[in-house]
Amino acid sequence: MSGNITFTMIKPDAVKNNFIGPILKQINENGFRIKAIKMTHFTRERAEAFYGIHAGKFFFDGLVEFMSSGPIVAAILEKENAIDSYRDLIGNTNPEKAAEGTIRKLFAESFTANAVHGADSDENAIREGSFFFSEMEQF
Repeated sequence: MSGNITFTMIKPDAVKNNFIGPILKQINENGFRIKAIKMTHFTRERAEAFYGIHAGKFFFDGLVEFMSSGPIVAAILEKENAIDSYRDLIGNTNPEKAAEGTIRKLFAESFTANAVHGADSDENAIREGSFFFSEMEQF
């Protein structure tokens, strides 16, 4: 069972396609409270730092390139059992395999341009949220 906090990013593909509002609407309608939110743009160096746990993997360079290709929206979300609830809401990484009504089914372009990121553990949610937000920016 996960805690009450998770972290998400609306990725460059979804920002470019003007899906920020519809994605945030889905998040709200599914009972999440936004504790912190900002639009920002990864530099290549910041993307490398954020995804550093994947350094050396075959997909690392492409991931960094994609995530630094345009603005993103970062947010810390709160809800009981937040990690599992949010991962259910966003759906499978591959939108073709995602359940109907999930964020990725509705808004993703492909396996790599999959609209949103969701933390996969309590530890990563805290680490990822702290990467973008100071304690004073979390409400």
